[in-house]
Amino acid sequence: MNQKEISELKRRFRLGKNAISHICGCYVNNQKEIVSYLNEPLDRMPEEEAEKYLALLKKVLSGAMGRNLIDIVFSTQQVADSDEHRRLMALRDSKLKDGEVRQEFYQTVIGALDMGESNYLILLAHDAYDVPHRGKDGEDRADEGDTVFSYIVCCVCPVKDGKLELGYCAGENEFHNCAPSQIVSPPELGFLFPAFDDRAANIYNALTYARKPDELHQEFLDAIFHTEPPMSPGEQREAFQTALREGLEGACGLEVVQAVHERLSQRIERHREEKDPEPLSVTAKDVASILLDCGVEETRAEAFCAKCGELFGEGAALSPANLIDSKRFEVKTADAAISLNPEHSYLVETRVIDGKKYLLIPAGGELEVNGMPVNWVQPESE
Repeated sequence: MNQKEISELKRRFRLGKNAISHICGCYVNNQKEIVSYLNEPLDRMPEEEAEKYLALLKKVLSGAMGRNLIDIVFSTQQVADSDEHRRLMALRDSKLKDGEVRQEFYQTVIGALDMGESNYLILLAHDAYDVPHRGKDGEDRADEGDTVFSYIVCCVCPVKDGKLELGYCAGENEFHNCAPSQIVSPPELGFLFPAFDDRAANIYNALTYARKPDELHQEFLDAIFHTEPPMSPGEQREAFQTALREGLEGACGLEVVQAVHERLSQRIERHREEKDPEPLSVTAKDVASILLDCGVEETRAEAFCAKCGELFGEGAALSPANLIDSKRFEVKTADAAISLNPEHSYLVETRVIDGKKYLLIPAGGELEVNGMPVNWVQPESE
């Protein structure tokens, strides 16, 4: 899925803009026991309550592709004959009306999911979207559409105890400490199935959501999709750094890392400015080209590619945003750390002077220490 397709679906999660008939789910305590079930018609809910449910479900389609939102790909064998794919298809095809299928899904989630000591709410909804035909001029023509996208969306929301606040008690005509007993928090994770690729259903894919990119809840993904768990952004960055360090060996110096960071940052910025709906990706060979431009020997660049193949898989498409922090550049030693705007990372140099290692930064203008302006003072020579 790309950003345009995600945005198109997100617009569905408003009152009067969708075909969601019921909100289903269950409330689970920290002992993995179902406390209560939910199966409420959306159109019979108070408007504000219905909007809150839709806002929770819509959150599953938020965030950045490759970070909060990750594609799950089923194998052909799974689609042909597997319990996990059969369960998801049964949920969708029954429009969540089959109680036994819902119960099996709840138990699968509860048995696998680790939410620590938190209670949580599992929410499910089914929608059928009459996809309008899009003309060559880019305008939608609802009366010409012939595709119905039937899908389910699921989210898991922590439920927390409310905090005590001073409030007015009408019966006593006084102010006392009071608190809502339980408050539903934004979703921690969730998914959409099937994927909405090329504005149509793709039953070979699903789209998953994680509020924290480095906490994908892989135990949940394995139980629901039973596919190879994706690497989190943090794991991808660590693997990328390992490939640079081990592949380049002694050639992995500050200037090389600066160049890789700068070139990947430029790609990220250009992609943002062009508003390309397709996710930005690079391959190990793309990064190897940067290394060669920096003067790295071809054998070392090839070793880097080979290491990436071991860690990511041959020809893997990687998101630059998961490989570097384009908004931050930090240089650390055992005793000091220097943070710069990435645009000025070229100012840092490494030198060996009289046998000692130094980080050098040209300094101009005013000098501040802990926010206080200080003067440039040249030490007196002995």
